[in-house]
Amino acid sequence: MSFTLHGLAVSGGIAIGQAHLISQATLEVSHLVIAPRMVEKEVLRFETALALIRSEFAALKSNMEHSPTDIGAFIDLHLMILSDPELSEVPKQIIRERRCNAEWAIVQQMEVLVAQFEKIDDMYLRERSYDVRQVVERVVRELAGHPGHAAGKSGKGVKGENLIVVAHDLSPSDVMAFKDQHFTSFVTDVGGSTSHTAILARGMGIPAVLGLHNARQLIRDKETLIVDGTRGVLIVNPDPRILEEYELKKSLIEIERSKLRLLKTARATTLDKVKIDLLANIEELSDVPVALENGAEGVGLLRTEFIFLGRGDMPSEDEQFEAYRKIVKGMEGRSVTIRTFDLGNDKNMHSESTEERKRSNPALGLRSIRLSLAEPKSFQAQLRAILRASKLGNVKILIPMLSHAHQIDQTLAALEQAKSSLRGERIAFDESIEIGGMIEIPAAALAVGLFLRRLNFLSIGTNDLIQYTLAIDRSDEQVSSLYDPLHPAILMLLSHVISSAEKAHIPVAMCGEMAGDSRLTRLLLGMGLRQFSMHPAQIPEVKQKIKQSDISELAPIVRRIMRIEESAKIQEQIERLNI
Repeated sequence: MSFTLHGLAVSGGIAIGQAHLISQATLEVSHLVIAPRMVEKEVLRFETALALIRSEFAALKSNMEHSPTDIGAFIDLHLMILSDPELSEVPKQIIRERRCNAEWAIVQQMEVLVAQFEKIDDMYLRERSYDVRQVVERVVRELAGHPGHAAGKSGKGVKGENLIVVAHDLSPSDVMAFKDQHFTSFVTDVGGSTSHTAILARGMGIPAVLGLHNARQLIRDKETLIVDGTRGVLIVNPDPRILEEYELKKSLIEIERSKLRLLKTARATTLDKVKIDLLANIEELSDVPVALENGAEGVGLLRTEFIFLGRGDMPSEDEQFEAYRKIVKGMEGRSVTIRTFDLGNDKNMHSESTEERKRSNPALGLRSIRLSLAEPKSFQAQLRAILRASKLGNVKILIPMLSHAHQIDQTLAALEQAKSSLRGERIAFDESIEIGGMIEIPAAALAVGLFLRRLNFLSIGTNDLIQYTLAIDRSDEQVSSLYDPLHPAILMLLSHVISSAEKAHIPVAMCGEMAGDSRLTRLLLGMGLRQFSMHPAQIPEVKQKIKQSDISELAPIVRRIMRIEESAKIQEQIERLNI
């Protein structure tokens, strides 16, 4: 029987192959009460399981010569999570205090940690709860006597290159288990657009659909599947006509991708000779080679929150400097724009504080630059680390979530304080380092002149700008359909910011998801945008669209589109723009 499932489109392309189901560890473990004389033996059993998993991760790392660099970084992260006292020590306390089995102890602690993650407003950090679950599932498998990866060997009659992995969830180590089988795609029941499973799929350039809810239960092994990673569709047992149609689409996509690879060294210049800057959004060191491979001219957004992953305290200045240093050196002289911590009050920067700050709406609370300014000691450590890295290359500072002029003034004062302290210690840095601001709050977009007079550049964060303007949480499935980048209000705000920056001769970039959507490239070019920053894998396609565009022709068309008041009609005009 043929049927279709719909999920999240996290990595574009089309894959056709046979389903390969992988087992999962259930976290619904039994609660056993053990005799007092067996408590220390249970602790030892837990410690032995952790040691075995660490050894397995180390073996995976040593076998990564021809694997995507993202996987190594994620295995490192899982090692950090495994070594965190919250997972490696607290369960032992639970075993001793409650005289319980190790499986139950670690699952109880996992629930505490996941609940903390789910309170975090930042989507990227919130979805790290998946990583905690993956690590705990691996421990439970070991404790239950089922060691190794959730993934198994492919069944007889299934060619490795035709494998489509179907799982409830996938960890980086599970992905590594399939690397020699060259699986063509994977689909999972859980996971979001910024989960590590999604990031892995994009980094490996393979189609993937996540958040299918019950695919693992509905699909049988070896059934024929079509994964449409662009539309977020999974077709099970397609009829011959649909299969033939998708095989043709897949061939056309592969031909187009081979052409795009030839654009790596080409300049992003329009038909009327306008130079466009294409930059990469990255999160950690492992993203650098991916950015370079895709022809990024620099880093338009380095998210520094990755330093917090796997730890509960504030990283020291030296730790931050070392992280920034490696990335700046890796970009080989290209510009690197480092965004200061975009954290919420639910990720407390005080390691010694134990009182949880509770707010009914953390998205509107003490977060990002507000939190940095409220924590001057921590903010100074980050500013000093960035300044120290600036002597090694072309480094810029980006401030998130600005809404008031006094926030900029306070930030500039804090930056001058950091510079003064480094001068006093005779530590070199770039005295003329540029500082810019994120435009991601409607107030900042409407009063952009306040920021243009104080900053060296701007960067539009469309993800939050859209959410705040439309009052839509796109991670909430009940209202996510209302998330509309083409809402007339959004386009008016974007146009206002871009034109105001152009008049003031201040560079403006866009680093939200709109920048990487090639369907919107011509619209943004016609608005006057000249700097795009996106996921590295999106650069070739956007570059191709740029090279096929003539801004002198686009500008008047886009001005007419801007006068339309309905999103559906705007969408129609943009589709015509891309013909």
